[in-house]
Amino acid sequence: MEGDCLSCMKYLMFIFNFFIFLGGSFLLGLGVWVLVDPLGFREVVAVNPLLFTGVYVILALGGLLFLLGFLGCCGAIRENRCLLLLFFMLILFIFLAELSAAILAFLFREHLTRDYFSRELKHHYQEHNNTTTQPDVFTSTWNAIMTTFLCCGVSGPEDFDESLFRLLSPNKMVPEACCQRNRYLGDVGVDQCVSGGSVALRHNKGCYSAVVEHFEAYIYSAGALAIVVLTIELFAMVFAMCLFRGIQ
Repeated sequence: MEGDCLSCMKYLMFIFNFFIFLGGSFLLGLGVWVLVDPLGFREVVAVNPLLFTGVYVILALGGLLFLLGFLGCCGAIRENRCLLLLFFMLILFIFLAELSAAILAFLFREHLTRDYFSRELKHHYQEHNNTTTQPDVFTSTWNAIMTTFLCCGVSGPEDFDESLFRLLSPNKMVPEACCQRNRYLGDVGVDQCVSGGSVALRHNKGCYSAVVEHFEAYIYSAGALAIVVLTIELFAMVFAMCLFRGIQ
């Protein structure tokens, strides 16, 4: 009975890690494909710092999954104690890193307040000329947030008063990312929006409230997903250690 149980765990672990191996291979191939410059993608990625960082995140995640799948598959099917031990240690490291990140996020959650984001926005957000320069990562991130969530500033457009943005662009009340986008406005509507001539043409809701309301519906799903991932990792460690101890 014990041999049948170990054999069942061996093949289950092999199948599970085979899918992890395929997923890691796909992510690695995707990252390399973009960096190799197919159809000019490399120039597009290099222009945007967020996309450039995202490519390396994909490569790192793909490499990690590739290594995990390889160690799990080979260790299980070949009944190799050394590979199983490496697999267990790598899973344990990831598990502890995730727990540490969750604990740090809980401890420092009080620092990520509305006032903190408002101060950062005032001191670091800056206007740029689209024809000559590219925005820094901080400005690009905030532009993406305000465009995606149809909001302006942290608490509202007033966050740009007495800010670095107003110092660099004294004729503008808000950046273009705060303006409503539709085919009826045109350049005239955008000019009225950024100059403060028409409050109705801009988004007046703060991004802090907009983002919180948007993700509030997904918080339980994210929590459930985190629990599922941690549970899978625990089972993977138990299976690996059972096979390690059962292999003679």
